Amino acid sequence: MPLKKRIQRIGLPPDHNRRDVRRVGLNRMFKKILIANRGEIACRVMRTARRLGIATVAVYSEADQDALHVLLADESVPIGPAPAAASYLSIDNIVGACRDTGAQAVHPGYGFLAENAAFVDRLANAGIVFIGPPAAAIRAMGDKIASKLLAEKAGVNTIPGHADVIQDPIHAVAVARKIGYPVMLKASAGGGGRGIRVARDDDQCADGFVRATGEASGSFGDERVFIEKYIGRPRHIEIQVMADAHGNVIHLGERECSLQRRHQKVIEEAPSPFLSDETRQAMGRQAVALAAAVGYQSAGTVEFIVDQDQNFYFLEMNTRLQVEHPVTEMVTGIDLVEWMIRIAAGEPLPISQADVRTSGWAIEARVYAEDPFRNFLPSAGRLVRYLPPPETEGMRVDTGVYEGSEVSIHYDPMIAKLITHGTSREQAVARMRDALNRFYIRGVTHNISFLAALVEHTGFRSGRIHTSTIAEDYPDGFNPADMAHDDPALLIAVVASIHRRYMDRAAGIIGQMPGYERKVHDDWVVLMGGAQHTVHVSPVEGGHDVTYEDETFQVRSAWQFGEPLFIGTVNGNPVCIQVERHNLNYRLYHCGSQVDVRVFTPRAAELAASMPAKPPPDTSKSLLSPMPGMLSQLKVRVGDVVKSGQDLAVVEAMKMENVLRAESDGRVEKILVAEGDTLAVDQTIMEFE
Repeated sequence: MPLKKRIQRIGLPPDHNRRDVRRVGLNRMFKKILIANRGEIACRVMRTARRLGIATVAVYSEADQDALHVLLADESVPIGPAPAAASYLSIDNIVGACRDTGAQAVHPGYGFLAENAAFVDRLANAGIVFIGPPAAAIRAMGDKIASKLLAEKAGVNTIPGHADVIQDPIHAVAVARKIGYPVMLKASAGGGGRGIRVARDDDQCADGFVRATGEASGSFGDERVFIEKYIGRPRHIEIQVMADAHGNVIHLGERECSLQRRHQKVIEEAPSPFLSDETRQAMGRQAVALAAAVGYQSAGTVEFIVDQDQNFYFLEMNTRLQVEHPVTEMVTGIDLVEWMIRIAAGEPLPISQADVRTSGWAIEARVYAEDPFRNFLPSAGRLVRYLPPPETEGMRVDTGVYEGSEVSIHYDPMIAKLITHGTSREQAVARMRDALNRFYIRGVTHNISFLAALVEHTGFRSGRIHTSTIAEDYPDGFNPADMAHDDPALLIAVVASIHRRYMDRAAGIIGQMPGYERKVHDDWVVLMGGAQHTVHVSPVEGGHDVTYEDETFQVRSAWQFGEPLFIGTVNGNPVCIQVERHNLNYRLYHCGSQVDVRVFTPRAAELAASMPAKPPPDTSKSLLSPMPGMLSQLKVRVGDVVKSGQDLAVVEAMKMENVLRAESDGRVEKILVAEGDTLAVDQTIMEFE
């Protein structure tokens, strides 16, 4: 598909899903805005701006000069080298870009400078409008201690705790004992799961204080920590609020964000399958009260944790657009970015609380360049193939990449957000399952298999989830055993049909000697999962009938050789399976499962069973990079004796530091790279005697 066609697919669903809120004309509207961000959120904002007739300016680092948001914008301005601190976090460079292009306003997206009050002040001083809340609201809600005190004053339920700065480990233990274990130590300036420790006794509390303050200082430049009661196995549910400059504040319902890994959201949905209408309304009223108390304007999110009895407590307020905002857009039909722009231009909210209506159910899954089988280490590289599922009614893809894009080691590894909508939760889940099957990515490792497993998870399907669901159900991380397909016969039937197509094509080669033409038999053996499966494949109109274990599978498809997606029906049921062929091997992807298959004649299968297995290479004497990234530190030299567990090297990628440690005792024989080198995944860093 041409790039311009792909660009047109980015952003909101078709117009009939969007509520018309244009009660006020565009006479006061901005003519040009700058998006101080990158990736999918920059593209998302530009989609709405284009629809409103507003020109857009993209900013980009040296690593992003060919990025999709740069291609999508009307103008683009370079703002510095690849590291975010010198580009996307540079207030001077972004304000300069506004001046150079005449941008009247700035939309910050999320992350980077989105919740930086100093940035808002600088824009105001330069006569540039910030498409977001006032600086005072950002400051008040950005400090966890101050925001909790303000929430209490506004009548919002807060978690029992000590809403003041903890001085030292001794003070931490004293406070924790008074509250009662377990407790949570939290960085006052925290976010994204950093600066958080759970303590269940005095030792964990003292150690947690040291670790939380250190992490908070390193991540936020603010080591202040406070303590509150730890609520076990809670739900994470948030309320979307909207407020204008005329004193109007409303909420647009809730989002369920309980499926998290290490405090990072993975799958979100709206509405929550857990809340009662009474609890939902009470949470909405408190969220509105807090927004009003802080003088809020623009889109914001008030986050709560909810226990099993539907008691809810204020967690924090995010003074920006959320990553998961599309699920709210899908169920309300409201373009939140449009409302942010209109509010910043001085327009009042076009509806009251009584006018808010929701329809159906929406689910969002975050597609990341990361390796689920290597403890979710980020991946990087070029997107050799990138085929997102086609957008239809009830299915949306927000992305910031295209086929050929480079996933950089310098930024967040998000590839796309996949959002589905249905009249019921069951329909939204079914559409999500189908969309994940159709999402084809090659060139970087991704988490689609993990997302597919979560969609099939019994807890998720029943709506019985909490923030520890992933940690409890995948204690050893995600591994191939978690990908076992629940209907292997389906895969066997499809691969048998695909192989028969290849054999029939091979048999049709011209120039064969008369009387010795190649004949294709109907009996085959599928080698899958270490077992042999005998099948009978009969050609029929539109496909094949495959007999396996006395059951006939009617496989019908218009699939063509080389197509990455086998789309068709099996026994009349629609199916989409990703398929790759490498010599004699087929690799199938379906519902989170990855299966390697071979198809032989009965005699070839008999001989293959006698072949010796090739052992994997011995890497016990080598230290390999588990991910692509930059080698920032070497902690040993050639000749050093190392002990098991000793730090050997540090690899940096995508805002993460990964410390590599020795798995056994030994002596360093060779070091094959130097600090500052860029490493590929599985590249050898050093060897041991």
